[in-house]
Amino acid sequence: MTSDSTHQTRLERILGVKLAEDAVRQWPQSGEVIDGRARIDEVESHFVGLKLGVGRRHVCGDTILVEWSTDYGDGRVYRNVTIAELRGEEAIRVTDYWGEPFTPPAWRGTLATHLDMPRHGVWPAADALEQD
Repeated sequence: MTSDSTHQTRLERILGVKLAEDAVRQWPQSGEVIDGRARIDEVESHFVGLKLGVGRRHVCGDTILVEWSTDYGDGRVYRNVTIAELRGEEAIRVTDYWGEPFTPPAWRGTLATHLDMPRHGVWPAADALEQD
């Protein structure tokens, strides 16, 4: 699937803003980075039967936080949070959080690169978590 300026991606509908052509989408749960609006759109094209609903959008300066829910077609509802950093009116970096970690499907291997998650980084490793 190719992306053009008139086509709105699913992510753009969730965020309520346009993606920059050089936008980056990060998925900490699967350790993936999707580079570019066209690739984001191509990955989304594989999610056939996906249902989603946007709950709340919070705009804080150059950041948008969206709470939304989705059903991948199996009847299980996942609660998600997406954070987007803006450059002007466009999202340039988007991070999605949902459910538990998983191994990405093989078909995404040519579309995504590895998301580095150092032990004490933004997404601490399990062995770096502390008892509250």
